[in-house]
Amino acid sequence: MMATLKEKGALTVVLVLIGMLLNWGLEARKWQLLVRPLQHISFLRAFSAVLSGVSFSINTPNRIGEYGGRVLYLRNNRSKLKGIAATMVGSFSQLLVTIIFGLTGLCYYINKFPLVKGNGYFAPHFWEKILLGLLIVICALVILLYFRLQIILAIFEKIPLLRKARVFVQIIVRYSAGDLEHLLLLSAVRYVVFSAQYLILLDTLGVEMLWWQGFLMNAVVYLVMALVPTIAIAELGLRGKVSLYFMGLLSTNSPGIIAATVCIWVINLVLPAILGSVLLLGIKIFKEK
Repeated sequence: MMATLKEKGALTVVLVLIGMLLNWGLEARKWQLLVRPLQHISFLRAFSAVLSGVSFSINTPNRIGEYGGRVLYLRNNRSKLKGIAATMVGSFSQLLVTIIFGLTGLCYYINKFPLVKGNGYFAPHFWEKILLGLLIVICALVILLYFRLQIILAIFEKIPLLRKARVFVQIIVRYSAGDLEHLLLLSAVRYVVFSAQYLILLDTLGVEMLWWQGFLMNAVVYLVMALVPTIAIAELGLRGKVSLYFMGLLSTNSPGIIAATVCIWVINLVLPAILGSVLLLGIKIFKEK
């Protein structure tokens, strides 16, 4: 592992850091498009908002704090509340991509590594097929909801407690099918980018596996992490265990898997959070002046 690290270390650092900028740059582009009905903002401002959101999210469950960090860059309070709903559409698109890739990886996993051995009552892979069928139905319903966001608005209008807040979620029905497809494409490209970052780190740290197998098993890891509530600081331990379980099925290099998991967490989350904190400090100083 040390020989591989010395040979590819510098190039890997450059590639992964470029990937980090591309990763959050794509997210910034998504947010720029999402808030366009509220306010035209530059890409640089959108990028700053995204990094500030990462800083806010570090101590919140499933990073929901990122909504608060981003909307600081919108002009008025009314736009900020609508901006939260817009940001949720972007998160929805990323979740949908995670589910689709995750189901693909899960298909590979349960066919390669059966969950339950066959017995006299059920054919081999019976329970795996039941699980897959259930997840595919859920995925289809999520896709339907994504392209029929007016369903969410209808729920707000019918429930008395939510009716007053419907004005802030009306923005979600202003996105056309083309807009939603564009968001999905950006989310998919972003998914490929941060998956590639992880695979590059694994290769550099001497974790040997076929890249497509690593991609599919990592997709299962991302699916599990998306479905399990956690906070970013505690996420590292859980991500390490989940990665070690699934990626460990392809390679016995446990130290390399753990090291790659820690590195990608630091580069894609901690470093942007630090940059976001600096930007937030700049906003505070500017407002005080």
